[in-house]
Amino acid sequence: MRTKIIIARHGNTFRPGETPTRVGARTDLPLVETERGKSIGLYLKEHGLIPHKIYSSPLARCIETAGLAVKAMNIKRDLAILPCFTEIDYGADENKTEEEVMLRLGNGNIEKGRIIIDEWNKKAIVPDGWRADPRQIIKTWEDFAEREVPPRQTVLLVASNGIIRFAPCLTGSFEQFSQEYDLKVATGGLCIFEKEDREPFWTCTAWNIKPYR
Repeated sequence: MRTKIIIARHGNTFRPGETPTRVGARTDLPLVETERGKSIGLYLKEHGLIPHKIYSSPLARCIETAGLAVKAMNIKRDLAILPCFTEIDYGADENKTEEEVMLRLGNGNIEKGRIIIDEWNKKAIVPDGWRADPRQIIKTWEDFAEREVPPRQTVLLVASNGIIRFAPCLTGSFEQFSQEYDLKVATGGLCIFEKEDREPFWTCTAWNIKPYR
C-alpha cells in the first residue's frame, strides 16, 4: 500500500459578485459556502481515499473546510491543527484587490505588476513586500511528510493557496514540476502525492482536481 498525502485548498471566502481581495495569515475569514468542503469529502469517499489522519491550518476557512469534508465522508476523525501551515503574510498587499496589488508591485504600471504575479503563480517567486520565506515553507513540507505521515497510510491536509504551491518540492524537482503545472490551486481543489516506503521522493498523481459539481 502506498503512502498518500492529500492536500486540499479551503473553500470560498467571497460570495459571487463580491470583489475578492488577497487574504493571508492576518485575515481569518470564514467560508461563505459549504459546497466545496462537502465535495472534497464526497470525492475522497467515492475514490477510496478515506484518510487515516486529518490536519488543518489554524485559519477558520481551513478548519471549516476540513469539518465539512469529514462530515461528507461520514467518518470520525480528530482534527490536528498545524500552525506551521498558516497562510503566508501578504504584507502591504493584505486585503487588497488584485488590481491594487499589481499596481503597487508594478510601481503604477499594472502590466509590470501582472508579470510579477504571473511569476508567483508559475514559479513561486515571492513578490517584493510579501512576508514569506520559501526555504522555510519547503522545510515545513519536508518535515510534515517525514514526521506526520505514517508509512502506508493516507493523510489529508487542508491549507491555503500560498502554502500549497510549495508542496511540489516533495517530488525532488520543483523547477520541473512548475514548468508543467500552474502552481495556483483553485478553492476546493485537491492535490495528491504518493510514494513507496523506499522511494526518496514523492510522486504527484493529481494536481488541482476540482471535485465540486
